Amino acid sequence: MNLFVRELTVIDASYLCPTRGMVGESWIVDIIMSGELNEMSMVLDFGKVKKQIKHLIDEYVDHRLLVPSRNKSIRHTSTKPGYSTLDLLGDTRSIHLHCPDEAYCLIDSDEITIDSVTEHVYQVLQGHLPDNVQGIELTLRHEPIDGAFYHYTHGLKKHDGNCQRIAHGHRSPIELLVNGQRDSIREQEFAERWQDIYLGTKEDQVAVETLQLSEHANRISNQTHFGFRYTAPQGEFELAIAQANAEVLDTDTTVELLASYIAQQVKGSLTSNDTLQVIAYEGVGKGAMVSL
Repeated sequence: MNLFVRELTVIDASYLCPTRGMVGESWIVDIIMSGELNEMSMVLDFGKVKKQIKHLIDEYVDHRLLVPSRNKSIRHTSTKPGYSTLDLLGDTRSIHLHCPDEAYCLIDSDEITIDSVTEHVYQVLQGHLPDNVQGIELTLRHEPIDGAFYHYTHGLKKHDGNCQRIAHGHRSPIELLVNGQRDSIREQEFAERWQDIYLGTKEDQVAVETLQLSEHANRISNQTHFGFRYTAPQGEFELAIAQANAEVLDTDTTVELLASYIAQQVKGSLTSNDTLQVIAYEGVGKGAMVSL
């Protein structure tokens, strides 16, 4: 007997890639379980599926920075109890972090792909399921998007939950309606601007030499990298990222403020008589709208 749950949850995370840098991503999770019927004539109660399995995915994978631990460009080093540095080595586009360990998800692979993340989630779930569940099948998939989209990474220090982690992200559509009509050209232009982008907040910006990074960050400077630091309920988060892969905003980077920021950026290319509506997404099926 099989039990399936489509769209059980969405993994909103970022991952490190030697060619793309830090990539925001959103994967929808579907699950199929096989097993014998229990005393309630069920394989597993739907409520328990959503609570137990979603909790495990949220705790160990979601809103973390996914790291291909076997990649030769990666360095991961413990510093003090509960903290570690992480480096993606490169020339002028290296990435360096010092964060609580719960900000990372180390994947036993040389690259982050849907397959490698699926296998990692499968290993997380093994051993945490009821005895009558004999098999489990996971599917991670992208939301079909009709139009432009971008991958962005950020951190929300004022958030009570896991959004406070400095390097988590989303794969997000963008919709720009000018005079009530979708403007695919402007949508694509903005998607290209924010492709694989890190969105930082100005008040969190610090000089890179003040960050407590590893020795692998010794060669970076304020001419090549932006430095960010903030303290949140989960601890102190530090990041240095190449300026070419980041954009600094005057505000926090909640989706509400990102929608307003996009509107202000696009408004300059319009006439005074044009109307504009921005629909900005934070991953799958949620976001904010702003009209000017």
